[in-house]
Amino acid sequence: MADATTLHQWRDRLQSARFTGERAVQDANGARVEYKSDSEMARALAAIDSELARLHQRRLSIIRLQTSKGL
Repeated sequence: MADATTLHQWRDRLQSARFTGERAVQDANGARVEYKSDSEMARALAAIDSELARLHQRRLSIIRLQTSKGL
């Protein structure tokens, strides 16, 4: 999958196109994606957002302490 920077750029282009009423988005490589409806664009944005969230997730570190009085 793409890195976070590429996903942010793609999301910005897609969001800009959605807000201006356009149905097609062209990426830096010249590939053109045309969406049939606003809901399809919303689903694409949601997919990008979930991928970005997955990339930015932190791994949880669990530290277990065990103490005793030494008896």
